[in-house]
Amino acid sequence: MNLSVILPTYNESGNIIELIRAIMENIPDKYEYEIIVVDDNSPDGTFKLVEESFTDNPRIKSILRMQDRGFAKSIRTGIENSKGERILVMDTDFTHDPGEIPKLLHVSEVYDLVSGSRFCPGGNMQDTKHYLASLFYNWFIRIIIHTQVQDNLGGYFIAWRKRINLLPFDKIFFGYGEYFFRLLHYAQKNKLSIVEIPTCYNVRKVGSSKSNFVKMLFTYTVAAIKLKINL
Repeated sequence: MNLSVILPTYNESGNIIELIRAIMENIPDKYEYEIIVVDDNSPDGTFKLVEESFTDNPRIKSILRMQDRGFAKSIRTGIENSKGERILVMDTDFTHDPGEIPKLLHVSEVYDLVSGSRFCPGGNMQDTKHYLASLFYNWFIRIIIHTQVQDNLGGYFIAWRKRINLLPFDKIFFGYGEYFFRLLHYAQKNKLSIVEIPTCYNVRKVGSSKSNFVKMLFTYTVAAIKLKINL
């Protein structure tokens, strides 16, 4: 199998069906793929909706997580239960544009890990305030952990399974969005080839964000400092 798409969900019933269909439309015909929805027991019925909507499509698989839940752990579960040679991870609220999938796939022919970036030349974000706050905070993260990547919190990426499996999952996949700069750090440390391509991050289509900015700022800063100490 060429490709596994990992979609971590929590209360995304308003987005997930349209997103899955958009992903299927944007994966080039030459790819054999699976789409894995990993749901953290959403009270809005996201898991059941996916199950009922794609009963007859074996390419769409869903996993229900009842214990030890969390965003990064859901991504790990998806990766560990996938079969594709390449693994694509994206958010499920349409901030990550499915239209970028062909470009990510094309560039990943050459690189171990390809990240859709808001901050490399040509990248952008529809929410200007969020863009500026994320830009400044990314500078801060780069100073602390000396990453060469410009967008350390994007989370829209594709990687080769045989290369990403070399990384220490226990040290990466926990918490929320901070998992991504840990992933990049260990990928860089293990000499994976990494490249960023410009991507525009959209505003959420339906529902409300689960992010708490103040809490995230504290949590991510602590995570970056811990990573710095252990360098």
